[in-house]
Amino acid sequence: MTPTRVEPEAVVVGASSGAVEALSALLPALPADYPLPLIVVVHVPPHRSSLLSELFRSKCRVPVREAEDKEPIEPGTVYFAPPDYHVLVELDGRLSLSSDELVAFSRPSIDVLFETAADAYGPSLIGVVLTGANADGANGLRAVLDAGVAIVQDPADAQSSEMPRAALGACPEARALGLEQIAAYLMEVVKTS
Repeated sequence: MTPTRVEPEAVVVGASSGAVEALSALLPALPADYPLPLIVVVHVPPHRSSLLSELFRSKCRVPVREAEDKEPIEPGTVYFAPPDYHVLVELDGRLSLSSDELVAFSRPSIDVLFETAADAYGPSLIGVVLTGANADGANGLRAVLDAGVAIVQDPADAQSSEMPRAALGACPEARALGLEQIAAYLMEVVKTS
């Protein structure tokens, strides 16, 4: 008997140093009708406004915006965490923002997003850890992998390899892929058979 294939419902992405370049290889590749929401945490300085949503809005065919508290998660939309707020996925399909303490020296924290999304989506979640210079995301990816699918940017392909290496250390069974392969995977999983 073949195992039941679980349809993906959401993608969570974490990145730090080198994030703009890595995300520029992934997000603009998505077609306008891409069905999954993508919730993205990038480590940005806490006291400056983030230009990420504005930057990627001009590059992407899918809608891109900064996450807002209690906002329902819409299909085919990219949400960026605002500076100095954790983004959590609620069980009712909404995003919430928190100014709780730093996690892994970060707010927003990749771990917080990944752990709450794993609780909300279970096996229908895809977690992606990209380039970065710290270990944030490793514990969160473990939570994703215990429920769903875990992907890590190949450390040799990353501008900063520390974060992918930490994620692979915590999740050796995660798939290590180059950016082009990650983009191809995100497209492949939404194709209907």
